[in-house]
Amino acid sequence: MPNMDPKKHEMPVQDPNVRNKNFDEVALGYTYEIAVEEAKRCLNCKNKPCVTGCPVSINIPEFIACVANEDIDGAFGVLDRSTSLPAVCGRVCPQETQCESKCVRGIKGEPVGIGRLERFVADYHREHSDTKPAMPESNGHKVAIIGAGPSGLTAAGDLAKLGYKVTVYEALHVAGGVLSYGIPEFRLPKSIVNKEVQNLIDIGVDIETNMVMGKVLTIDELFEMGNEAVFIGSGAGLPRFMNIPGESLNGVYSANEFLTRINLMKAYKPDSKTPIQHAKKTVVVGGGNVAMDAARSAMRLGSDEVYIVYRRGMEELPARKEEVEHAEEEGIVFKTLHNPVEILGDENGNVCGIRCIKMELGEPDESGRRAPVEIPGSEFEIECDSVIMAIGTSPNPLISSTTPGLDTNKRGCLITKDDSGLTTREGVYAGGDAVTGAATVILAMGAGKSAAAAIDEYIRRK
Repeated sequence: MPNMDPKKHEMPVQDPNVRNKNFDEVALGYTYEIAVEEAKRCLNCKNKPCVTGCPVSINIPEFIACVANEDIDGAFGVLDRSTSLPAVCGRVCPQETQCESKCVRGIKGEPVGIGRLERFVADYHREHSDTKPAMPESNGHKVAIIGAGPSGLTAAGDLAKLGYKVTVYEALHVAGGVLSYGIPEFRLPKSIVNKEVQNLIDIGVDIETNMVMGKVLTIDELFEMGNEAVFIGSGAGLPRFMNIPGESLNGVYSANEFLTRINLMKAYKPDSKTPIQHAKKTVVVGGGNVAMDAARSAMRLGSDEVYIVYRRGMEELPARKEEVEHAEEEGIVFKTLHNPVEILGDENGNVCGIRCIKMELGEPDESGRRAPVEIPGSEFEIECDSVIMAIGTSPNPLISSTTPGLDTNKRGCLITKDDSGLTTREGVYAGGDAVTGAATVILAMGAGKSAAAAIDEYIRRK
């Protein structure tokens, strides 16, 4: 019989006043018993509405039924058919707006905790299985992947399982992309990312790091090396700024730089050789998940006061509801309906404050959201010694500028012809943030999955 409790089981977490002083993972994960009970809340609907909300089309009812029957290995097998990064997805995907938003149990109560169950299954398998995945039989074809982030790793995994010899070229010194440099340890432990990457290596994926494509190698040279197709999953790592006075002052960071220093260079450790300011008062500009990550990281580095300044209201925050709630619990102060107009500096060129203006919501803009409008004469100042800009990123133009026939739009994103990810250059596919601009991990994975299928079809037709 299904468990008809209208509420999903709570995720055990660290106490807010403890976790805001450490970088250990906040969410502690379901126990075996809780996972089985939560899985029994699933009605195993015949039409599987939850699957329509999953960008990588996991057979959600099937894997949850396995958990309910205490067949965790079977559940992992179902996940493995559709995703190469289940432990990552279970932690950082916005299930509340995707699979869980379609769950029938959510009509008269709370949806099944699909993401929490995915995390449980992946973690349980990692902790209890030492069996390496079987090496697929080679089909004799080669494919190159640019970027070892979510889209690139997904494409690499799907193609490797089909027998392709896949080489991933990563600009940084470690694989993972935004999973490694962007998402903090307290949300996504790097040991999890490393294990997911190792799983791909175990099925034959080669990963070459410190390979800045467009400098070390070009796409033309990748084809000359025998690759029959190329997938570009290079992300969007070029930070944006507001172009307001004071952005060149000491103590102003892009969120990308700030989080990279912390996550990749371990600047939060006492013995770290990577310099980063341990500010007393920090202002983070932006309202997405990156802004939440930067603000919560700043508090863990020792800031006594951390503010998030966002030009729309709390209801319009693009960050996940869970991340906003965690930030509030940890003491982050939200200054919504405010927008910076100037960063203030002292006589030594250091940040000493930020001047903002109050906003109100007007008519909807082109995105469908109500546009923020300044309220004249409402300017005020916030004292601070660090400002972190988390207002979005764009793709780096290095690859497109060194590849003839590869077109981009006005935002610098690669142009693709359809959902397959085919670019304006034959044999070159792209997906993830390099095409969409900054978006979610799971959407990037979905693009990598679609492109892998299209690449397989393209090569088999040749």
